[in-house]
Amino acid sequence: MSSKEEKTRLIKEMSAVMDALASVTGQHLEIVLHDLTQPASSVVKIINGHISGRQPGSPLQSAPENDLGFLGLLEQKPTGENPQVFKDYRTTSVRGTALQSATVMFRDENHQPLVSLCFNADHSALETAQTLLRQLLPASVPAEEISSLETRMNEIICSAMPSSGIAGVSKKEKIAIVRTMQDKGLFIVRGGVEKAAKALGVTRYTIYNYLDEIKKA
Repeated sequence: MSSKEEKTRLIKEMSAVMDALASVTGQHLEIVLHDLTQPASSVVKIINGHISGRQPGSPLQSAPENDLGFLGLLEQKPTGENPQVFKDYRTTSVRGTALQSATVMFRDENHQPLVSLCFNADHSALETAQTLLRQLLPASVPAEEISSLETRMNEIICSAMPSSGIAGVSKKEKIAIVRTMQDKGLFIVRGGVEKAAKALGVTRYTIYNYLDEIKKA
């Protein structure tokens, strides 16, 4: 097969691949098919050309800045497999937008560049949405605040417990201890019931029963 026939075949097949990809990706992904034998008007087909401002017939040099796909064109004696894949690198559009890019380059039997399929993803809209969502979500509690809360809960429990321990403590006395913990706000904090139950050697359901009795008293 001649280089021209090979190029025609690749362009036809890659065009179909582009249509398939475009059907499952959004407008943030630009897909470009280049005829590398015609650098002055290399863009054969482009999907979501608004990302780079290109259209069919645009020159090869209109590609985003720092496009590593050009490395393949500069290699005099390319090594490795054909096609040659340049994975996940960063480029910049003419508008200054940061892009995530990848290129697949196809060569003929003489190792001359024929066709390339390029992908340029613009995540700026997603990053903006992510920033807005972070602003809407409540701020996470700093680790030192969590530690301080834990310390305060333990202080409340210790201050309510008899110095002699819970051995031999009656139900009435346990209810009084729970009342003290409640007055100091232990049970408005998540995990307070469980901590009180552990300290008193009872189940959390028993703590809830004590709280009901306190409420009815």
